[in-house]
Amino acid sequence: MIARSVPEPGTIMVDTSQGDRVGEFRDAIGPYWFLRPVRGGTEWEVRPEDTRPATPAERLHAETARVNARSRGARL
Repeated sequence: MIARSVPEPGTIMVDTSQGDRVGEFRDAIGPYWFLRPVRGGTEWEVRPEDTRPATPAERLHAETARVNARSRGARL
């Protein structure tokens, strides 16, 4: 297994074990990393080896979704 450096909180990551689900890195606890949907919601745990950094297009899509959710009054 290749050691992965822990991303900064807020980094947009992709969970490859869940169909390339995009989330915001929140924390690392034990052997898991915790990601949270960019538009808000419940965090989920993922193994670091099942993640990759989001592409620029994925980050743009996630940020646009966040802005749209805020404009609708969603609590993030």
